Amino acid sequence: MSRVQLSGAEAMELLQRGEDATDVQDWTVVAACYEEFLAAFPDTPISAELWFDAALANKFLRNWPKAYELGRQAALRAGEPAGNPAWWNLGIAATMVGDWGTAREAWTNYGVHLAPGEGEIADGFGSALVRLDPDGDAEVVWVRRICPTRARVLSVPYGARRFGEIVVHDGAPTGERRVEDHAFPVFDELALWQASPTATWRAQVTAPEPRDMAALADAFDERGLAMEPVDSLTFHCTCCSHGSIAVPGAAGAAAALAGARDVLLAAPDEETATEILTAWAVGAPGRAWHAVHAKA
Repeated sequence: MSRVQLSGAEAMELLQRGEDATDVQDWTVVAACYEEFLAAFPDTPISAELWFDAALANKFLRNWPKAYELGRQAALRAGEPAGNPAWWNLGIAATMVGDWGTAREAWTNYGVHLAPGEGEIADGFGSALVRLDPDGDAEVVWVRRICPTRARVLSVPYGARRFGEIVVHDGAPTGERRVEDHAFPVFDELALWQASPTATWRAQVTAPEPRDMAALADAFDERGLAMEPVDSLTFHCTCCSHGSIAVPGAAGAAAALAGARDVLLAAPDEETATEILTAWAVGAPGRAWHAVHAKA
C-alpha cells in the first residue's frame, strides 16, 4: 500500500464516511475509506483497529486477496494474539488464498491446537452445523469440521447444494442446535471450497417401523453416503433460526419416521441408490421402495 498525503480534515472525513458506511453495512465504502486512510496513516493509535475493520470489510465482500493482505497487517498490530479475532480472520483469508503456512500460524497464535504438519489442514474439529447461502435459502445442514474454517456437508440438502461439499464458514456462531444435552454451533457459510460429485436422488419408500427407516439411513451411511426424509425439513424464521433450537440430530429425524415417505438420497448414480434400496428392502418384511429419480 503506497503512502498518500491527506490533510487532517480529509482524514477525518474518511473516518466518518467509513463509520457511517459500517452502520448500514456498505462494505465497499467501508473498505475504500479505511484503506485510503491507512495508506496515509498506517500506524496511528487507531490504525490497528482500522486495519482489522478494513480486512473484515473485504471478508464480507469475499475479496480474499485483499482480506489476506490487510489481515496480515491487522494481525501484526493486534497485540496479544490469543483469542484475538484479527488472527482468526487472517486464518480464514489465508485458507481462501491457499497460504497454509500463514493459516497454521494464524490458528496457532489464536489458540487453536493443530496436529503437527505442513500444508493443508485436515484434522478433526467435531460436528457442527452450517447455514448454507445465508443471504438466500439459508438452509442449515450438519457438517464435520476438518479445520477451524472448513467443513464437509453430512446432510442431504433440500436445495441446489449437495452432500459431501466442503464449505468455508465464518468463525462466530449465529445460533445453536441442541441434541439432548449437547449444543452444537451454527456457522454461516462464507464460500464453497470444493463442490461434490455426489448427486441427489428422490424416491418413495415404505418403512413399517421407525427402526426400518433408521436401517435405511444406516445403509447409506455405511457406503459413505446419506439419506434424508423429505418431511424432516422444518422451517424457522430468521430470529428463531439464529437462536437455540432442540433437534433430533443428524440421523435422529430418520429414526423417528415410519410409513410411506419421500426421501432424498445422496449417491453418485441411480444404480448405486437402487442397489442400496434393494438390499435394504429385502432385509425385513414390509419394506419397499419405488420411483427413484433425480431431484428436481
